[in-house]
Amino acid sequence: MRKSRRWLLAAAPVVAVAVALPAHALYKVVGPDGKVTYTDTPPPASSGSKVMKLGASNNVITEVTMPLEVRQAMQRYPVTLYTTSNCQPCDNGRQLLKQRGIPFNEKLVISGEDGDELLRLSGSRDAPTLTIGAQVMRGFASDAWASYLDSAGYPRESRLPATYQYPTPTPLVAPPAPVAREAAPPQPVTQPQQPAPTEPSPSGIKF
Repeated sequence: MRKSRRWLLAAAPVVAVAVALPAHALYKVVGPDGKVTYTDTPPPASSGSKVMKLGASNNVITEVTMPLEVRQAMQRYPVTLYTTSNCQPCDNGRQLLKQRGIPFNEKLVISGEDGDELLRLSGSRDAPTLTIGAQVMRGFASDAWASYLDSAGYPRESRLPATYQYPTPTPLVAPPAPVAREAAPPQPVTQPQQPAPTEPSPSGIKF
C-alpha cells in the first residue's frame, strides 16, 4: 500500500503538467536534460534544446488536453463515418457528430472498390454508414445514433478543445501507387540510303 501511494505522489506532478499545458502552445521543446515543455515562443538556438513546431496536422496538444471521458470512449469505441458525394443524409450525419463533439474518421465511398470494401465491412453499400466500435448502423437515424453514442460513453455536449482538428476525409480504399513506366530503349539511327546511280537512257532523259 505504501509503495502504491508513493507512486501516486510521484505521478501527481506529471498529471498536473499535462493538465496545465497551454492550448495556444506552438512549440514542443526538449531540453538538454530531457525535460519536455510546450510554449508559444521558441527558445534561442544557443540553448541546445530540440524544438518541434506543432502544426495543424499535429495532434500532440489535442491528445494531451482531450477530456478523459472522450479519450476513454475513443479507445474503446472508435467512430468512423462512411459517406459519398451529393448525399444529404451524409451531411446531416456529419453535422450531428461535429455538433456533439464526437471525434471520428470519415471514409469516402467514391469508386467501385470503395463500395465493395464497404459491403465487406458493413454488409451493405448504404450511405451514410456509421460504426461505433463493432456496432454498424446503416443510414442516418439521429435518435439511434445518439443512443449508441450515449451507450459508448461519449458526452452529450462537445468537450473537444478549441485546438482540435478533425481528420481530412480519405477514400475508403487507398488508390494504387502509380507505376513508373520504363523508358523505351533508344532506337538505332539509320542513315538514309543513297539511291543507286542510274544509267542514262539512250534518249538522254534521266529517271
